[in-house]
Amino acid sequence: QVQLVESGGGLVQPGGSLRLSCAASGSIFRLYSMGWYRQTPGKQRELVATITSGGSTDYADSVKGRFTISRDNAKNTVHLQMNSLKVEDTAVYYCKLGWLGFTSWGQGTQVTVSS
Repeated sequence: QVQLVESGGGLVQPGGSLRLSCAASGSIFRLYSMGWYRQTPGKQRELVATITSGGSTDYADSVKGRFTISRDNAKNTVHLQMNSLKVEDTAVYYCKLGWLGFTSWGQGTQVTVSS
């Protein structure tokens, strides 16, 4: 079981920026597909961004042009740079790992966008 720990969440004004980080345990991080998801009370968890082991990225339409996912295999970390934040981006953000059908989730970090 791979351990994932998110950090970087907090309170920010609309139009501001935050950078989320996810630190993973293990020795084969470079082989994992990683993703960021988010969830608000009463709604199902939704995909925000993904990055494959080869570095290919994909984004939800709602965040394209504003968010950037990246990975640093030397440090076993994945990041989500969030710019031009909107009130509707408010959610708990979760880091996800996928490898050969195995899925692992972090505990989540709260992002609140409010004036």
